[in-house]
Amino acid sequence: MNTITYSQRYFPHELNTKFYAVKLYRTGVGVSFVCRRYHISKSSLMRWNKKFDGTKESLIDKSHRPLSKHPNAHTDEELKWIQDYHRRNPKISVCELYGKLRSNKGYSRHPGSLYRVYRRLGYSSSAPSTKNKRKPQPYDTPSTLGIKWQMDVKYVPAACYSGSIPQKFYQYTVIDEASRERFIYPYMEQSSYSTVDFLKRAIDYFGYQPQILQTDNGGEFTHLKKTDRIHPLDVICGKIGIKHKQIRPRTPRHNGKVERSHRNDQERFYNHMSFFSYDDLMIQMRRCLNRSNKIPMQVLGWKSPLEKRLELETQ
Repeated sequence: MNTITYSQRYFPHELNTKFYAVKLYRTGVGVSFVCRRYHISKSSLMRWNKKFDGTKESLIDKSHRPLSKHPNAHTDEELKWIQDYHRRNPKISVCELYGKLRSNKGYSRHPGSLYRVYRRLGYSSSAPSTKNKRKPQPYDTPSTLGIKWQMDVKYVPAACYSGSIPQKFYQYTVIDEASRERFIYPYMEQSSYSTVDFLKRAIDYFGYQPQILQTDNGGEFTHLKKTDRIHPLDVICGKIGIKHKQIRPRTPRHNGKVERSHRNDQERFYNHMSFFSYDDLMIQMRRCLNRSNKIPMQVLGWKSPLEKRLELETQ
């Protein structure tokens, strides 16, 4: 199927439609029957019949471009000014060019008109970037349960809260990389205490603990400044034998699975919900968790996280 650009005012008929509609009409069939059969108008059929000479080429649409220039279009002299200035200084910007044209040539058009002509002539004032493009590196996603979890915190949008007492709420999220199964839980503070409590709840929910717990460098997961103290999350991870891994600072794509799940939560959950208390948020978040773990995912071969976990457990 041919793609149609949004700039076209109508959907053009295919060449075969025109050809066979005119041929059928010239066999003596009525206009109404031909129009109904090919879903065309009478005026289109008459126009095609008028220019049809027996070949398909005669029905090809010709250019709709005007033969003469618009009265307010840039004159040849103005175009020559622009081309001359650009030839002398290929790196000239549109603002500098506009200033020179106004002061030296009496140019009185709008800057937007100059910009459109500047781009139409194939010129660009933006220098090519010297920054090297990031090349995505291959990522080794675990193929068995309990290898690596990703953990992060999402701010619950204030627009969803309809209570009378001003409060802030946070959604703690952990996701198993192999099955994409998640566990979420709401808290009223973003602290190391909440992190430790959430990790314990996550282990109880999954029924197993991971070998690696991957987080960002937020204050709820690690100390923000260099210190001899051990963060409470590192303490509990050391006790139960979990390796705490931190991603590179200011690189959230390294925690991409849990970050993407937060975007899904925003689209599927927070954009349509409203809660009036912490208890109400907990009830609705539990429903969201139950729903999200049953939604099929393309990356899992259109299996849901719960189905993928069952498959990995039975291997």
